[in-house]
Amino acid sequence: MDKPTFLWLNGRLWNAQEASISPFDHGLLVGDGVFETLVVREGRPVGVKPHYERLVRSCQTIGLACITEAEFRQGIQAVLEANGLTDARVRVTLTSGDGPLGSDRGQGLGTVMAVATALKPWPPAEEVWIVPWVRNSRSALAGVKSLSYGENVRCLLHAKNLGSGEALLLNERDELCEGTGSNVFIVSEGRLMTPPLSSGCLAGTTRAWVLQACEVAGIECLQCDIPAAWLEGCAEAFLTSSTRDVHPISRLNGKPLTAPGPLTRRVQQAYAEFVERETA
Repeated sequence: MDKPTFLWLNGRLWNAQEASISPFDHGLLVGDGVFETLVVREGRPVGVKPHYERLVRSCQTIGLACITEAEFRQGIQAVLEANGLTDARVRVTLTSGDGPLGSDRGQGLGTVMAVATALKPWPPAEEVWIVPWVRNSRSALAGVKSLSYGENVRCLLHAKNLGSGEALLLNERDELCEGTGSNVFIVSEGRLMTPPLSSGCLAGTTRAWVLQACEVAGIECLQCDIPAAWLEGCAEAFLTSSTRDVHPISRLNGKPLTAPGPLTRRVQQAYAEFVERETA
């Protein structure tokens, strides 16, 4: 794993070898915090405002004080310039700061950190596997980009042990929900569909832009409950995330899919044109 030379921690740049957080930081102890990951291409951060707005929503949901948008942008720009990166993956992390060893929070200031690494390409298409565990759509953290990623780590490990690069989760109603770091769209009987936010999935910024891009391009996309049984008959499917963009799925639970299929290609084109307009 490539490590950055510099990171942004609590309002200033640090050499990554010298930076440190407290061993009592609640983000480390119990995963009490939130984060955002965004990409930078040719020196242009993609979707800064929607990422910040989601960070605010995540903070509000878990009762955590959020940084300002100016601070969010400052941290991103600082780590890009310090590390000399023009194509990068940037992560901004907020925690509640020092706390006790249990679930109660401390009363001190939170921790804010921004880190950037070189952006690495994904394979042309991804294999995915549905894991045996489910996402709880009624969880207190449903829809929150929380530091509590242990469940995602376990699910992705399961999928990778089966030869896949991403895991898909159903929810407690046996409906398609999301990936461990992505949203998912399927094409079944000629219809493009994606799970609604009520499924328990994260409100992905790329997911939202894909929906907007489809609307502009005249591509109908249904946000609807997708029973697991429907996946058996899907002809195409793709993942979306800040780093994946619109990423075709080549195998679903071992079943080959057309990757990219004709509708996926249309969405890829519509999305690329939409992002170009948004970041111009």
